Amino acid sequence: MASKILIRNAKAIVTCDSRDQVYRDSDLLVEGPKILAIGNGLEAEGAQVIDGRGKFVYPGLINTHHHFFQTFVRNLITVDYPNWTVMEWIDKIYRIFQIIDNDVIYYSTLTAFADLIKHGCTCAFDHQYCYTNKTGKDPVDRQMEAARLLGIRYHAGRGTNTLPREEGSSIPENMRETTEEFLKDCERLAGLYHDREPFSMSQIVPSPCQPINCYAETFRETVPMARGLGMRMHTHLGEGETAGIQERYGKRTLDWCRDMGFFGEDVWYAHGWELLPEEFPVLAAAGTGVSHCPGPAILGGFPILDIKAMQDAGMTISLGCDGSATNDSSSLLDTLRMGYLMQTWHTKARGGSVSAYDMLKAATVNGAKTLGRPDLGSLEPGKAADLFLVDVDKLEFAGALHDPRHFLARVGVTGPVWMTMINGKVVYRDGELTGIDEQKLAAEGEAVCTRVLRQESEAFKIFL
Repeated sequence: MASKILIRNAKAIVTCDSRDQVYRDSDLLVEGPKILAIGNGLEAEGAQVIDGRGKFVYPGLINTHHHFFQTFVRNLITVDYPNWTVMEWIDKIYRIFQIIDNDVIYYSTLTAFADLIKHGCTCAFDHQYCYTNKTGKDPVDRQMEAARLLGIRYHAGRGTNTLPREEGSSIPENMRETTEEFLKDCERLAGLYHDREPFSMSQIVPSPCQPINCYAETFRETVPMARGLGMRMHTHLGEGETAGIQERYGKRTLDWCRDMGFFGEDVWYAHGWELLPEEFPVLAAAGTGVSHCPGPAILGGFPILDIKAMQDAGMTISLGCDGSATNDSSSLLDTLRMGYLMQTWHTKARGGSVSAYDMLKAATVNGAKTLGRPDLGSLEPGKAADLFLVDVDKLEFAGALHDPRHFLARVGVTGPVWMTMINGKVVYRDGELTGIDEQKLAAEGEAVCTRVLRQESEAFKIFL
């Protein structure tokens, strides 16, 4: 018999369901991996009881774009992103990426997962395209190991770069793969980790890194392989590469992807700030989503997505932290706040607003839709017990508790949450990740960063 957990007397339960319901002074009952009931005065004999008094309950946040391996390249001013275009930055940062090994992959992934979990994220997609001579084909396997240790849902984007530098890419030769290698490893990973059942804890997403750094065949041949195995697909699009694609192929990146077949309801793109308004309904009609990443857009001084126009056109917009080398944070709560403020700055010029609650739904319901997870994204009976609690019984929140739906982004709740539950299990509570020695792992991670990166990369030398 599955164990039960009863969250009793929560001050508010924000469901993000189709009716945007908020339950006041109510209970939420979990059985095994799923939500059993929400309401007042629920009873569950033998259930573990969690006191929800003074707590707001929210659906777990869903991160739809990241690069975990970059976590050890944070706060590194020698490769400061605002100084260059995206393509210039890629050329410089890959000189560091090429020395990464599997210990960096494992501990940087643990670091990113810890940050995500502590800030309410319960399901994360990562675009792992860092395959070096040192890592071989093992990065996703090491990431899955980290995900199991911390108990987070993980959708692994198996990325690749296939075009050599002499043909126009920014990729060092020791980080380049062939299309055949990439496809073969996607199939291997799918056999090991791609679980399409409800409440799945792991899935694989074939994700060629970006059109500018891959052969056309890489994208074209990914499509039948992915669809044949029931996997979604992902890439970067509209983040500074459009001019290069136009020069190379005589067409915009979106048109190029459509021609490759890398387009449809099982595809989503990251960034999209070069998309044109006339392309919004095209994406909406196809069901192709966009992961909006506010952090790197602000850091790099790039255009801010017109989410209102995209929503009006029917597009699905989700939220991503993006890589730590262009964000320095793996907090989706911080991303939620940034994204909301970025939209409000444009409210008058764009003739409409995107509310704080709209942004919350982008990070929950829309994230689930983007990843093809109807079992996630909202708090409803039968859906996964992925949720987090915020302790609002604090002096700093006095006078701001009347509207729980808009509370997070509007008030600026960006610190660690009180509790995070994933698949019916408490993985973080009151400042502690459960079941691990966090200080030991942090020390090990720092040692790996020093051995592999600080001692080997010129970009780190001025700090030693």
